[in-house]
Amino acid sequence: MIKQVETVQHYVFAEHPNPECHVKQLSSSFISTLAHASDPSAQWVFLVPPAVFKIREQTEGLTATIRPFSFSFNTSDYRILLMDQDQGRLYLGSREYVVALDMHNINKEPLIIHWPATTQRKGECRMTGKGGQGECANFVRLIEPWNRTHLYTCGTGAYKPICTFVHRGWRAEEYLFRLVPGYVDSGKGKCPYDPRQQNVAALINGNLYAGVHVDFMGTDPAIFRTLGDRPAVRTEQYDSRWLNEPVFIEIQRIPDSSEKNDDKLYFFFREKSLDAGGGGSPSVVSRVGRVCLNDDGGQRSLVNKWTTFLKARLVCSVIGDDGIETYFDELRDVFIQPNQDERNPVVYAVFSTAGSVFKGSAVCVYSMNDIRNVFNGPFSHKHGHNYQWTPYTGKIPYPRPGTCPGGTFTPGVRTTKEFSDEAVNFVRAHPLMYYPVYPLHKRPLVVRTGVDYRFTTIAVDLVDAVDGTYEVLFLGTDRGTVQKVIVLPKDPSTTEELTLEEVEVFRVIFFPFVLFIESKNECRLLYVSSESGLTQVSLHRCAVYGKACSDCCLARDPYCAWDGENCSAFTPSTKRRSRRQDIKHGDPLRQCRGFNAKVEHRLKETVQFGVEGSSTFLECQPRSPQATVKWLFQKDGKRKVVRQTTTLAICTGHGILLKSLTQSDGGLYHCLATENNFKHTVARVALHILDREIVDALTSPDAPVDYQHRRTHPPPPPPPPQTLPPQLHPEPEVQLMNHTYGSFMVEAAQ
Repeated sequence: MIKQVETVQHYVFAEHPNPECHVKQLSSSFISTLAHASDPSAQWVFLVPPAVFKIREQTEGLTATIRPFSFSFNTSDYRILLMDQDQGRLYLGSREYVVALDMHNINKEPLIIHWPATTQRKGECRMTGKGGQGECANFVRLIEPWNRTHLYTCGTGAYKPICTFVHRGWRAEEYLFRLVPGYVDSGKGKCPYDPRQQNVAALINGNLYAGVHVDFMGTDPAIFRTLGDRPAVRTEQYDSRWLNEPVFIEIQRIPDSSEKNDDKLYFFFREKSLDAGGGGSPSVVSRVGRVCLNDDGGQRSLVNKWTTFLKARLVCSVIGDDGIETYFDELRDVFIQPNQDERNPVVYAVFSTAGSVFKGSAVCVYSMNDIRNVFNGPFSHKHGHNYQWTPYTGKIPYPRPGTCPGGTFTPGVRTTKEFSDEAVNFVRAHPLMYYPVYPLHKRPLVVRTGVDYRFTTIAVDLVDAVDGTYEVLFLGTDRGTVQKVIVLPKDPSTTEELTLEEVEVFRVIFFPFVLFIESKNECRLLYVSSESGLTQVSLHRCAVYGKACSDCCLARDPYCAWDGENCSAFTPSTKRRSRRQDIKHGDPLRQCRGFNAKVEHRLKETVQFGVEGSSTFLECQPRSPQATVKWLFQKDGKRKVVRQTTTLAICTGHGILLKSLTQSDGGLYHCLATENNFKHTVARVALHILDREIVDALTSPDAPVDYQHRRTHPPPPPPPPQTLPPQLHPEPEVQLMNHTYGSFMVEAAQ
């Protein structure tokens, strides 16, 4: 089910049907609310450039007015940076502002800190030639929890990164949120100079680990460790074997064993290939890298540099029918799904194709066991007369490069400064592993090819349903939409991918979004950020699937179930016997016995008129994108199938176009949808054909004055029909709408 969005007047948000789940979004100049609407399904939040606001459901129209609200500051470039579950706050940074939202009542006025660059610094920035796109400002790019009372925050500082502390927490009944006065720290190695460059960071045990460009020109990328009681270390400078024009995507601490000294920092990035331009090698490759958290650098070599830095290639590809492997080389986003075993989270990654000839995207899933096995495998080494990459077959020094001091395999080594020169020099020359990391089952979970968009972001939610736990993927695209996708197992070797819905949230490319589930109020919320604002989205919109048990069952949305009357939100704790849900099979014949006939009885019949010799379009769009549609034509008690594509009719995804109408085309048309062997009528259209000569006479300039008056001053619509037996209902009154020989329709109760 796709909610179609036309244009939007202001930045708007819609209310969640659960009063405990508050919905709000921020924009550069407006916060607007969607007026209370009768349709409870309008839960998605939209944030698009100015125009006129209208939401149109596929089955019934909804036009809502908005109430603009001017906010107290004007900013842009919102980034979600920290969710504080303990204090129920959402912290985000933007251009010269740090904002704190109350997550238990998101509609409360947020707390705001104005943190601009100084006037002098902005002037110096402009003198260097920057500032053409408003770059000479302080873009907040890092917010990390320092302790229970303070946040550590960094910004670009108009091309001179700066950091400071933010005091947060409760004092009596007041929540404090303010900069610590008088404290400013250098942000070099913590925050980029250029606000357009991506950076990642994690504050672990008082040490800040960051993937960032550390110079004004943006030519010196590094994995940097600063702050804390350990020495500052970084990757080797200007060595393309370590990092070659990287774009940092994600960084996270993941323990390797029960021994804390084995804890490692894993980081995901893409970089320019060393072999680009030759032998069909890709120009860009995706990587996973790691370092030990307790790495203090070398004693004589690699001083203040990582001595445990290793990296491997991430592969996401499909094999065609011809046996050719197609690679998705550009890593776009990574979502790390925690597990009960903190050593083995699941890694979801979004990739796209690097070239412009073939456009596509894919989602691949990796296990930490597979990643570790690659890092425990052979190192990559260039050897031979062609100087090709081969596995290193020589002697591996002790301790094995990449192992941590004081860990499981090096209990007698206290620090990396005790590593031998041979081990340190080997790491410097061989940071790359020979074997790549392949995804689970060696195939993508989701693939999109031949489309006009690419996936850019991902968030994953594990949802408990009646028949198991399912992973629901929320995939952002570069056209500003979010696709809600579920992947279902069909048999041990294949899966079935279903797009539950796609919703437009932005008209601009947006930054990676964050999924946050607030369990206290059983709210399941998705946060999306962009240059123009922040959006909060409810994960379930069960009402859009319709009021039929079969539609709810066929939707196969684990968030929703049929409760006997409507398609409503499902919670595993609910004990109502009438609830119906079948995610794996989506079989309404088994789940909805006794309910399907009610829907057929309630189905309205649309009366539509066409002009002889002209064309007309009969609209019918099933709620499920997986359904197949065929049309039946009924006349004089006989039914026949309408051929989908002929010289007389063209079937589209929204209905069927009938060309050059004749009197024999008049009759009753049934739109029949089939999904999972379940057939049901989606629409009934009674088509009446008007005689062309009569219409010409009525619309001619020489028509009698009375007819012209009727055309320009149509009579008021008739009163609603009284409740009568179907056979006693009067025929609906007919009005000619315009001079064109098109069609118009009125609804009549069956």
